[in-house]
Amino acid sequence: MRTIKGPAVFLAQYAGNEAPFDSFSGLTHWARGKGFVGVQLPSWDARLIDLEIAAASQDYCDELKGRAAEAGVVITELASHLQGQLIASHPAFDIVTKSFAPASVQGSVAGCREWGTRQLYLAARASRRLGIDRHVTFSGSLLWPYLYPFPQWPTGLVDEAFDELARRWRPILNAFDEQGVDLCYEIHPAEDLHDGLTFEMFLERVENHPRCMIMYDPSHLVLQSIDYLSYIDHYHDRIRMFHVKDAEFRPNGKTGAYGGFQPWVKRAGRFRSLGDGQVDFKAVFSKLTGYDFDGWAVLEWECCFKNSEDGAREGAQFIRDHIIHVSERPFDEFVTSETRGNENSDILGLNRGLNK
Repeated sequence: MRTIKGPAVFLAQYAGNEAPFDSFSGLTHWARGKGFVGVQLPSWDARLIDLEIAAASQDYCDELKGRAAEAGVVITELASHLQGQLIASHPAFDIVTKSFAPASVQGSVAGCREWGTRQLYLAARASRRLGIDRHVTFSGSLLWPYLYPFPQWPTGLVDEAFDELARRWRPILNAFDEQGVDLCYEIHPAEDLHDGLTFEMFLERVENHPRCMIMYDPSHLVLQSIDYLSYIDHYHDRIRMFHVKDAEFRPNGKTGAYGGFQPWVKRAGRFRSLGDGQVDFKAVFSKLTGYDFDGWAVLEWECCFKNSEDGAREGAQFIRDHIIHVSERPFDEFVTSETRGNENSDILGLNRGLNK
């Protein structure tokens, strides 16, 4: 077994237009000051990384890693959630999701998808140059408006959507394979890959692609009433990344999983700062450690109540307190006995007849 690395923080929710949140140097020093030793970069944010240059220039990537080291942190992974969303976007979402792409392509659905696809190719190469072997993204969604089967799904609708999703992602998975990087899908509501069964449907269609992996975030499973601990048992061999995010689900007489179109504070399912929700993180860290998870524990801070500064400071300490430093020797080693001769057979009574 290996000790999970951390604590690290996903910088997407902290990047802003004021110092220290408006630059790579500012945010990395801020993160170290909060107690983090790693940072996960949103690859769409040019204030933190120029993905185009990172994909082409080893010097640029070495400089970026050097600046991180000066701040006392390492770059854990890159993320491409926004670009990944454009790979598969139902027309109902096009007006909203086109804002993820540059203005030059926003007038064309195909142009947005092509831009998103190219961004993923760049992310694969940039990850390799940064010495990173895993990456996180969203699958996008062709089916989410049809989540509930009424009106009744037309025959073949689901199969065709997943066939198309796999067709779009397979070349990207191959590109990541060429770079030696795992592509981890964040299992997330509003994505076609939103639970275990949908991931299996996709995995089957990409023929169990060796780079098709999972970014595990228990908060999104809590909000769907999925057993987030058993989920690790089912998919541990595909879990390569870990967002440490808390949530609570408290359905009542007026609303439940769908939330009644209410703001986060009024929803039955809400994201909370670490330790304020319902996730049993002692069990989560134990499960992942037992299955030899070798990645980073990365805080993704989202909370409908607490301010982000407190969430970061408390989150770093929370992760540090939950990381299990694995033992270098068995706890019962002091009573271990060596076997001499046929002692095991003697203990089991297998040699009794021979001794008469």
